[in-house]
Amino acid sequence: MNMRLRLTLSFALVVALSIAGVVLIALSGTQREVRSFMSAGGMARLETIQDNLEAYYKTNGTWEGAEALLGISHGMGQGQGGQGMLMNGLLVLADADGTRLANSSNQPVSGTLTEEELDRSLALKSGLSTVGYLYFEGGMLYSSGDESYLVTRLANAALVAGLIAGTLALLLSLFLGYRLLRPVQELTRASHGMAQGDLSQRVRVEGSDEMAELARTFNSMADSLQSAQTSRRAMTADIAHELRTPLAVQRANLEALLDGVYPLSPENLAPVLEQNHLLTRLVDDLRTLALVDSGQLKLETVFSDLSTLVEHMILRFVPQAEKNNVRLIFTQPPKPNPAVEVDPQRIEQILSNLISNALRFTPAGGQIEVTLSSQPRQVSLQIHDSGTGIPEDSIGMVFERFYRADKSRSRAEGGSGLGLAIARQLAEAHGGTLTAANHPQGGAVFTLTLPVRSGKPA
Repeated sequence: MNMRLRLTLSFALVVALSIAGVVLIALSGTQREVRSFMSAGGMARLETIQDNLEAYYKTNGTWEGAEALLGISHGMGQGQGGQGMLMNGLLVLADADGTRLANSSNQPVSGTLTEEELDRSLALKSGLSTVGYLYFEGGMLYSSGDESYLVTRLANAALVAGLIAGTLALLLSLFLGYRLLRPVQELTRASHGMAQGDLSQRVRVEGSDEMAELARTFNSMADSLQSAQTSRRAMTADIAHELRTPLAVQRANLEALLDGVYPLSPENLAPVLEQNHLLTRLVDDLRTLALVDSGQLKLETVFSDLSTLVEHMILRFVPQAEKNNVRLIFTQPPKPNPAVEVDPQRIEQILSNLISNALRFTPAGGQIEVTLSSQPRQVSLQIHDSGTGIPEDSIGMVFERFYRADKSRSRAEGGSGLGLAIARQLAEAHGGTLTAANHPQGGAVFTLTLPVRSGKPA
């Protein structure tokens, strides 16, 4: 049984039960009202007279003198059209045994009420006990068959009204079921399409209710999956491209050595070893990214002095900077920096990628300024080079895997295109951030921010 049929049947069941309940209650109330209406001669309402008589008996404990109430009530009815409404009938007062005591005409009475007359009478109560009866005699006469006939006709009218209302409610339930289930059906079709590999599936978003929110969430999920698929395909192509170049160089050199074109010497083996190092670094970088993406990268964090780590990394790059005629400048605040809880090896990897990237794009005679600053809850490290800066259309893409603003230059100097991507992933793994921008004074500036989890001084 599909969802639309179940929803429609549920609506229909609720409607049927509601209408059945209304009809039963209406019929029960109709039967009581018909009996009361016809007992009152079809027109008059005797509730007021009944209340007056019951109050009289409660006060006096007897029906002696109660005929005056019948006369007064009857006279009031005449003055206000009541006599006409009583249709020339008489009000009869009887005791608890049904013995006639008085009537509204003030004429002598005798005899007792019959069983049928008692059934049509209004019982007069004193507490829980029946102390008398008020009977309407004459005027509009009817039998129990008349009552049943009228009740039956009213019941038929109620049933017809219920059937009409039920039909309209059922049609409405079909319409509402279609309206409610259409977004679900669209989501189901789109989900099936995505399960078969079509990630371009999207659903319409209408309104602002829960179904619309579900549709927006589905579309957002589909966008993410499609973007991930595109990135994965591009990354696969980039990896193949990056591996092809060093493998081709290794193969060419090895074939030349085997064919005797190059003599077997350390100088001729050096390019092969260099390409092997490049492949090893590329594989290591890919492994690091895979561990970060899967959440399996384990950080061995300790409280460390970030300034000491920076100084250590700068000393490692001084020879290369001097070779390129580039100055390395390290600036830090005079006050002690707070210790940060980090994995020193991974922080050194971030710094190594950032400084080596700055050296690649800083011309001879330029400088790289590394500035460390601290705030109450974080420490920041800025690496500002004096190169040409980052093209404006590339600022948002420099952390993409295998992205190069200057691909030929980067590859010629051994870059894998993964250094900045790894640096950002490692920064985020520490709960920090890594951003890139162009400095107002020229050149690119990368800012690493790390949270301070303890006030422990360095």
